[in-house]
Amino acid sequence: MPSRLPLFPLEVVLFPGTPLPLHIFEPRYRAMLADCLTADERFGLLPPAPDGSPPRSGTVGCIARIRASHQLPDGRSNIVVVGERRFLLRQVLATETSYPMGLVDTFEDLAGPDVPVESLAALREVATAYLGAMEVLSGSSGHSPWADEAEPLSFQVAAAVDFDFEVKRRLLEMRTSSERVALLLELLPPLAAEAAARARVHSRARTNGKGGPYPDIAIAT
Repeated sequence: MPSRLPLFPLEVVLFPGTPLPLHIFEPRYRAMLADCLTADERFGLLPPAPDGSPPRSGTVGCIARIRASHQLPDGRSNIVVVGERRFLLRQVLATETSYPMGLVDTFEDLAGPDVPVESLAALREVATAYLGAMEVLSGSSGHSPWADEAEPLSFQVAAAVDFDFEVKRRLLEMRTSSERVALLLELLPPLAAEAAARARVHSRARTNGKGGPYPDIAIAT
């Protein structure tokens, strides 16, 4: 049975089981946040319509549960949400709220072929190499351990990698882990190789060319 859910259209993709920081500044979504914090702390994050109109029926999104919220003196808020289940928007409701409300159906992956353990190992390896290079470039460090199972692992990698919006949206809409893992293994290796090359240049440049050999950043192929 469809359930009612506050809707937050945003050109950001949230995946099940992954965290996402958000900055809430529009008055209508401040109102949504206030209502969520006094209710069940959940809203639906989904792509906006291309023309800026209300979200369209048939759009796939992800339920966001608020895990942390900090209100700033001017009324804006910084929050952290974690993705729960994916949903299909059935209908945008006519309500008195300033923000959109919708009827949604949640869904899970369809039954599909098991993903070979070799593919999962290859995905963990190339994702680790990519994040290692990005840590060199950004100066940050640390990420959550990779999941053992194909479904949560595919969502973790999809969230962690800087794919463009349409790629992430496509990954969210896929209904089997095998599809997501296959696409990730197609798209991620060249991104990891590019990131590693940039990281080598970055490390060398920081020492004005006196840093010795290039750092050894492994790339899975």
